[in-house]
Amino acid sequence: MFIIQSYGLAVVFCFITMLCWGSWGNTQKLAGKTWRYELFYWDYVIGMVLFAGLLGLTMGSFGSEGRPFVEDLGQANLTSALWVLLGGIIFNASNILLSASVSLAGLAVAFPLGCGLALVLGVINNYIEQPKGDTTLLALGVLSVVAAIVCNGLAASRVSKGGAQKGSSRKGILLAIVAGLLMSTFYRFVVKGMDLNNFEAPAEGMLTPYSAIFVFSLGVLLSNFVFNTYVMRRPFVGESVSYGDYFRGSLSTHLVGVLGGAIWCLGTAFSYIAAGEAGAAVSYALGQGAPMVAAFWGVFIWKEFKGADNKTSALLTLMFALFIIGLAVIVLAGN
Repeated sequence: MFIIQSYGLAVVFCFITMLCWGSWGNTQKLAGKTWRYELFYWDYVIGMVLFAGLLGLTMGSFGSEGRPFVEDLGQANLTSALWVLLGGIIFNASNILLSASVSLAGLAVAFPLGCGLALVLGVINNYIEQPKGDTTLLALGVLSVVAAIVCNGLAASRVSKGGAQKGSSRKGILLAIVAGLLMSTFYRFVVKGMDLNNFEAPAEGMLTPYSAIFVFSLGVLLSNFVFNTYVMRRPFVGESVSYGDYFRGSLSTHLVGVLGGAIWCLGTAFSYIAAGEAGAAVSYALGQGAPMVAAFWGVFIWKEFKGADNKTSALLTLMFALFIIGLAVIVLAGN
C-alpha cells in the first residue's frame, strides 16, 4: 500500500484533506436547490462507502510496503474494528447536524462554527491520545483558530435578519455548535483501532488507513439507517420526507450527493494516511482548517454575506487571516 515517508508530504496530504472537508458542502448547496438535505445525505453516505472501497483496492493494495487492503481487513480483530465503527457512528451523528446547520445558516456560518470548534477540542483530545508535536505552538495555533471562530460568529450575528430567517439562523448556529462538540471526539476512536507507529509492519489485529476508512464508512452507513431515518421523519425544519421521495430523485441529483461523499472520503483517507508521519493531533488539526475553505466558498461563491457592511467585511477578513496564521503555526508545531 502507499505509505508517506516524509513530514512534508504528510502536510501536503493534510492540506488536501482541508480542501476536501471544506468543499464537499458545495455539493449539498447544489443539490439543495431541488433536494432536501436529508435525501442528499443518503447519496453522500453511499458515495463515501463506494470511494472508500475504491481507495482500498487501489492505493491500499499497490506497492510492496504494508499489508494489502483485503488482507488487512481479514486480519483485523473485533476490538480494533469496533473502535473504528464507533468513530464512524459518532461522526455521522455530528455530520447530520452539520448538514442541517448548512441548510439553515449557510456554509460560511456552519463550517467555521462547527468544524472550528471540532478543531479546538479535537486537537486536545488527539494530543492526549498521541502527544506528538510542539505543545506551545499547537496551543498558539488553536488559540488563533478560536479567535477566528469568534470573528465568524460576530459577522454572522451582524447579518442576521428578523423574523423566521433570524430564528432559522439561530437554530443553525446551535446545531453547528452541537455538531462541533460531537465531531471533536470521533477521530480519537478511529486512531485507537489503527497502528499509527508503523504502517509498514502494523501490529497484528490493528487496521491501516485504507481498511480503517472503509470500516469507518460502514459505521456511517449502518448508523444512517437510524439517525437519518429519524431526521427524515422529524426534520429540524420543513415537512417530513420519505424513502419514496428519495427514489423519485433524478440521476443527476443523486450523483451530486455521491460526489460529495467521495470528496469527503478522499480527504479523510488522506488524513489517516498522513497521521502516521505527522501525528494524529497535527493531521486532524490541519484537516479541520476546512472552515476557512468553506467560508471562502460561502462568502465569495455563494454570496452568503452579500450586502454586508464594512464592519462585517472587516470581521470576515480578520477571520480568514487568523485561520491562516493558526494553520501555519500548527504546521510548525509538528515539524
